[in-house]
Amino acid sequence: MNTYLSTALTLAARGVPAMPLRAGKVPFGNCPACRDNACGGRPNMKTPGPCDCPRPCHAWAAATTDPATLTGAAWASSWKQAAAVAYHPGGIGLTVVDLDHADAVTWARRTLPATRIVPTTRGEHWIYQGAMQSANHVRDGVDIKSTMSYARWRGPGTGTMTTLPDAVRALIVTKPSPVRLVTAHVPTGGAECRHRTPVYLERGIAMAEQRITAATSGVHATVYRTFLAVLSTHGRCGCLTDTHAARLFAAAQTKGESPRHCTDAWSNARTALGM
Repeated sequence: MNTYLSTALTLAARGVPAMPLRAGKVPFGNCPACRDNACGGRPNMKTPGPCDCPRPCHAWAAATTDPATLTGAAWASSWKQAAAVAYHPGGIGLTVVDLDHADAVTWARRTLPATRIVPTTRGEHWIYQGAMQSANHVRDGVDIKSTMSYARWRGPGTGTMTTLPDAVRALIVTKPSPVRLVTAHVPTGGAECRHRTPVYLERGIAMAEQRITAATSGVHATVYRTFLAVLSTHGRCGCLTDTHAARLFAAAQTKGESPRHCTDAWSNARTALGM
């Protein structure tokens, strides 16, 4: 059996969602709609786009503990080309502080509580018990990999894993998400816009919040499709306000979406609708 596939199956048996990586620590596109980033994911396919393809999709969303998926036809060629194995830390309630060089390691030793450490090519992975929002470049040579992110598997490491400290959480400063007002002409003919009925608009926003909150997988795609549906139904008359959009952003962020992902999904939905 392929060495990387064997490692992934071992991880999956321990409840760790795993996936193959190609050269450059970049995920594979696992369906025609996702290849060459066609579905709108992040550069190098490190973040899934709003596609409707069957799982496994690409990036962190592909990580799985299902041995049938790992050994299935969708990944048969991927394992042959694989250069590494990755896992989804947030999927098992972990956070990886990725220290990319010696100075970053020195900073961590002076600043952060000791925990399990995994050596990497240029630095170390410090692994804490607890999940949080992922973010890159929180300081020089330091990335946070947890929810909606993946980390290369380099072995179990050494040391006792400790609880995610506030010092790590504080590295991510969440700023208010910019939300552009959706404006369009109110229908003519003297009829009042139906969206000005508070019950109608409130019900639509509440249903959208519930749809996002109820998502158990494919959160990024669910958020995009929900934003698209809300804008399509409520966004052409000027009734949808910053307050409504902020509620949807808040629901998405409770599921692990970053403010940037929310803003991009909102913008992409507006573009798709010609707004």
